[in-house]
Amino acid sequence: MNFISQEKVPIAQRLEQLNWILISLIIILAFLGFLMLYSAAGGSFRPWLFRQLGFFCLFFPLMLFIAITDIKLWFKASYFFYLGALGLVVIVDIMGHNAMGATRWFRIGPLTIQPSEIMKVCTVFALARYFYSIEVENIGKIRYVIPPLLMVLIPAFFIFHQPDLGTATILVIVGISVLFLAGVRVWKFVTVGVVVLLAIPLMWSFGMHEYQKQRVLTFINPNNDPLGSGYNIIQSKIAIGSGGVLGKGLLNGTQGQLNFLPEKQTDFIFTMLSEELGFVGSVFAIVIYCAITFICSSIAVKTKHQFGRLLVLGIVSIFFTHMFINMAMVMGLIPVVGAPLPFISYGGTIMASMMIGFGLVLNVDLNRNVDLKP
Repeated sequence: MNFISQEKVPIAQRLEQLNWILISLIIILAFLGFLMLYSAAGGSFRPWLFRQLGFFCLFFPLMLFIAITDIKLWFKASYFFYLGALGLVVIVDIMGHNAMGATRWFRIGPLTIQPSEIMKVCTVFALARYFYSIEVENIGKIRYVIPPLLMVLIPAFFIFHQPDLGTATILVIVGISVLFLAGVRVWKFVTVGVVVLLAIPLMWSFGMHEYQKQRVLTFINPNNDPLGSGYNIIQSKIAIGSGGVLGKGLLNGTQGQLNFLPEKQTDFIFTMLSEELGFVGSVFAIVIYCAITFICSSIAVKTKHQFGRLLVLGIVSIFFTHMFINMAMVMGLIPVVGAPLPFISYGGTIMASMMIGFGLVLNVDLNRNVDLKP
């Protein structure tokens, strides 16, 4: 079927053409998050659920708006969004709001905004635009690889300095994924990997804060300090294991309801889900995450232009990496880092970045055959 420019299609028809299976899965995840935030607050809408519902009602229409607008507008504005997000990351590093020993947020009245979450989406945006603009035969040349590497490493440096090792790590993983999917040769990644391995002793000695080192040591043996640095992960494992097959039931989890779990509304919300909904509930959430990943990958495969293909794959890389790191972290498979669970963890900025990202995915799905050349 020949492509019909979306700007000539009525808005109602564009909305009807959206991938409503993908949208439905996102809604299911969000409502699962609402359920867990209600339980985390002991059966109350406050302090988290009421605000999370507000975030969802605000950003869900934004996702649909992004999905039905002309993709050429987003294509042309991609570098501007990247520079804007980078500017916010730099500014927050200088004069942002400090909390829990880190400077990662802007305070605007009662709201806090974390620019590093938006930076991930905007970096994917810029990388997709960059690789669309160069010839395929040039992708493997060193001088063409340096600009996208800088696009990733510059914001990652400022985010790491805040300090936010988790978000910086996710940004680097996603950036490398996009470079690999764009066609950069494997030997270049191997070379960079060897350099990183050789630099680990220097990073340990001069680049990492004491609490970051302690997280690594705690990951190796959490029982070294069971009431201190190892407390969080030990309690998390107890909660997950005690959930059994069917869970203890909503509002009946001992570790969560008795406040043994740290940050149960954000980083450790999957632990609470596992305790109260059990193995079945955990598998249900994982299946939804994997289904969304599969649908987005299918959209990328069907997309004819490099910009849309890399944009979708980059967004789903952010989504999947967050999911994997969060779940692996609370199970003790990797060191504890700050990585909220998309659409389930409490937070307006992560909700906004994911809604914006999936709005772009839906937009690409509608415009997968469009010619972006002027």
